[in-house]
Amino acid sequence: MNTEKDFSPLTPNIVRALNDKLYEKRKVAALEIEKLVREFVAQNNSTQIRHVIQILASEFALSQHPHSRKGGLIGLAACSIALGKDSGLYLKELIEPVLTCFNDSDSRLRYYACEALYNIVKVARGAVLPHFNVLFDGLSKLAADPDPNVKSGSELLDRLLKDIVTESNKFDLVAFVPLLRERIYSNNQYARQFIISWILVLESVPDINLLDYLPEILDGLFQILGDSSKEIRRTCEVVLGEFLKEIKKTPSSVKFAEMANILVIHSNDLIQLTAMTWMREFIQLAGRVVLPYSSGILTAVLPCLSYDDRKKSTKEAASACNHSLMKLVTPEDDEDEEETGSGDSQPREDSPPKTEGDTNVCVPITLSCVLPFLPVFSLLNSADRSQVTLDLDGIVQVLDRHLHDSSTGMMTRISVLKWLYHLYIKTPRKMFRHTDSLFPMLLKTLSDESDEVILKDLEVLAEIASSPAGQTDSSGSCDNSDSKLELQVPDGAKAGPQTVVGDSSPSTPSMNSYFYKFMINLLKRFCLERKLLENRGAFIISCILSGCL
Repeated sequence: MNTEKDFSPLTPNIVRALNDKLYEKRKVAALEIEKLVREFVAQNNSTQIRHVIQILASEFALSQHPHSRKGGLIGLAACSIALGKDSGLYLKELIEPVLTCFNDSDSRLRYYACEALYNIVKVARGAVLPHFNVLFDGLSKLAADPDPNVKSGSELLDRLLKDIVTESNKFDLVAFVPLLRERIYSNNQYARQFIISWILVLESVPDINLLDYLPEILDGLFQILGDSSKEIRRTCEVVLGEFLKEIKKTPSSVKFAEMANILVIHSNDLIQLTAMTWMREFIQLAGRVVLPYSSGILTAVLPCLSYDDRKKSTKEAASACNHSLMKLVTPEDDEDEEETGSGDSQPREDSPPKTEGDTNVCVPITLSCVLPFLPVFSLLNSADRSQVTLDLDGIVQVLDRHLHDSSTGMMTRISVLKWLYHLYIKTPRKMFRHTDSLFPMLLKTLSDESDEVILKDLEVLAEIASSPAGQTDSSGSCDNSDSKLELQVPDGAKAGPQTVVGDSSPSTPSMNSYFYKFMINLLKRFCLERKLLENRGAFIISCILSGCL
């Protein structure tokens, strides 16, 4: 540095000391600067004050010489101390050169920068909040600093800033959230710890409503929850737990729809249990709001139903999600837009959808076997409920995919069939649009190795065969007198007269064309698949004769 240059109002002795390699001499210079600035404050000479700060910033703190930069940092801190409560008027000029030194390659300079900024912030207190974003940005970088002294210094500054934010009611959350959303995706463990600690602090401040912005940071939180550090995961669990408590307290203000897909995405990785727990709460609190996301939720939930005891908690949470979601589907979901296409089956208006408790429904198992549904709290009034659209096409695609997948677990297959039965009961008109595509796989499922799967499959087929929604003006080639099949019931197998398929009585539901399709296809499968006939034939037929079809 050119010592001959005019640095007034700084004296040559102050300039010389600021450039000295010894800390003690730079400290003496800082005391002189503090004394000088106090005089300017007393004189209300803001021009000279800004001039001193400008010299310390441009000629020292941003100098190419390391000792000069150190002198500039301690000089700027001295200015802030001298200014006291008036330092808020000059914070931009004081803070910016110090933050620049946070990027210095010399770890000692970075440490001195932390020290200088600590003193500046300590004096200014709440006045620094308009500059919070740049301070947070700088601290987030130092949190991952490789030098332990720098990291220690940044932690002191971090605690001070947290105290200021906690005690203030002027924090600009709207301006901060975009930066938080960006930084939350850091993969550095120290940076993640820094981020999660700040979220925990902000969540604890009564005047700061971070819940409104949860959709913007929830994905990042779940990513942090998967960190390899046990400490970070534990802190993140605490943060998510606090958010969930608040969601339960004030469900009416929660943006459930904006977060539903985030939970679905994270329901297939290492943090599955937490995501599933959140999803369970969302379904119970938001009610029909989540119906448009049903296919995604089922994609995440169904595989979990076949977990063993090693993942018992996840399985239980998934089961609760499944039952609560199923409960949300009601007959009003069958009241849709105008039906298009000549191939769609037209319902009979005088035949309302049946319920699982309808005693006229012939099922192979007792109704007590149906698992109870969890209570669902809906936030929607009747007008809002009508605006929610059930993603039936998406749901059927998911269910069909799981039936086709040979690796699908038994409990998942049973749940898929329960879903199909429930949908045929609650939304028969819409479901019969999918029957032709589902029917072949339902027939194939009769070859399943599980008796319970076959029972549920027959229950679905029984509903398809007897549903009024499946009735058509013309039953097709399978529904004429020449094609009726007579099933000879062996003596002793069933008391009473022989059953003629196609005949009906007041106590028997009228069958539609799918009954005949089922019987014909079943007989064909018995003819073509001898093993099916030998291994499962007697079981299937006994179910039919006992009242399933």
